[in-house]
Parts: sequence; C-alpha cells; structure tokens
Amino acid sequence: MGDNSSSQWNVDFLRHDPSNTASKRVLVILNQPFSAALLRRLWNSTCWHCCADGGANRLVDTLLDTAASYLPDLVKGDLDSLRPDVREYYESKGVPVVKDDDQDSTDLMKCVHEIIEKERKERTNQYEIIILGGLAGRLDQTIHTISYLYKLRKVRERVYAITDDNVCWVLDSGEHQIEIDHTILGMTCGLLPVGIESTILSTSGLRWNLRDHSSSFDGLVSSSNHLVPGENVWVKTSKPILWTVELRSSSRRVI
Repeated sequence: MGDNSSSQWNVDFLRHDPSNTASKRVLVILNQPFSAALLRRLWNSTCWHCCADGGANRLVDTLLDTAASYLPDLVKGDLDSLRPDVREYYESKGVPVVKDDDQDSTDLMKCVHEIIEKERKERTNQYEIIILGGLAGRLDQTIHTISYLYKLRKVRERVYAITDDNVCWVLDSGEHQIEIDHTILGMTCGLLPVGIESTILSTSGLRWNLRDHSSSFDGLVSSSNHLVPGENVWVKTSKPILWTVELRSSSRRVI
C-alpha cells in the first residue's frame, strides 16, 4: 500500500513492554519448527491466534505440557497435515477445526482470509499480521511465503514473517523509516530485489549504504549488510523490495 509519505516500521511485537498493544495484532502459525520462547513472545503480543493446518502439530509438540495454556482461536486448512491426535485434542478443548478444500489457496492464504472475515464482522481496522514460519525448510514454500508477502502489501498495512533466525517484510516503493531495537535485532540484514527486474536504492544506517544505486538479481544485491550500532535505518526504493534482518538469540527468551 505504497504512497508518497514515509512509512514507519518497528518490531514492537518482539518487545517486553507493558504498553505493548497486543489488541492490534494477530498470529498465524505455520507448519515449520520454532522455539517455545519465540512462540510465547509472539503469542503474548497478539490477540488472536490461528494455526495453519500442521501448524497445530507444531504448537502442541513445542509446548508439550503447557499446550493447554496456549489454545489457538482456530485451526484451518485442508487438514492433510493435521495429526488425528492433535485434532482430537483441540476439538476436546473447544477449538474450532475448519477444513477448507480449496486447492487454489494454501493453508496460509486460508488463514489470512479468516482474518479478513474477522475484520469485516468486527467492522474494525486492519490487524497487523505476524506469520510464524514460512522462511525455512522447503524452498518452494519459502518462495510462496515471500510471494504472498508481496501480494499482501497491496491490500495490507503491516505483514511480517518471522522465524527464530530472521524477521522480514516488504518495503513498498517509496521511503521507509525502520526503528532498530539493537537489543532484539542482530547485526546482519539485507535488501533483496525479489520479483522485480530492478530497483533504485538509497539507504542510511547501514555499514554499506547505497545512494541511487541499481539493485537486481543480475546486478548488485545488498545481502550480508550490517546495521550500525545505535542508528535506525532509512530506505528509499523505486520498486518493492524485501527487507530482512536477523534476530539476536536473546530476543527469543521470555522474561
């Protein structure tokens, strides 16, 4: 949803802050490994939680004896990955388990559709969407996640994908101010020109800044760049680009 103004970004959903507003965020849990610490941190900063099919297996297996304290609001997908014991467990706890056989949409897309329906029924503003997973494992699934982030940018204000190692989101064409919490984010970052022929990039706050420099898969790609301690990041891009930054291991601990 690009425009001519500067977009403001942060990772408040990873902070331990009493003023953290969980009511404006929702969490979608995908069928990929994650730590219990990261899951709890994201859970506590979101108000609604949906498992995409086999994401429910991951939730139960990761939390073990504490799973009953983290019941999702919904399990949805084609349910080809959901184990029978997990389905029985959640249904016994009153969690809706919804089968959707639409073969033209992935389980992630089905969960996002549910979020849109939730917003419509509540007549509320858009929630920020936090996607847990989707950036590891099978390459085709990773590409789908990134592709879907690009598509969602046209209709959503804030969508993030996160794993124990990285967090990423799409910066639409225009200017962006990224608030860097250096206690949460690690040093390494990148601006990846995915799905575009090229873009013209300018940056500040990076060790290797660019000024009106072309970036493309056939040319320069700003990967393995570094954040500058104590500084925020500014990015200007002529085309949409994927911003990715690593997480510090300490950012996954629950205080």
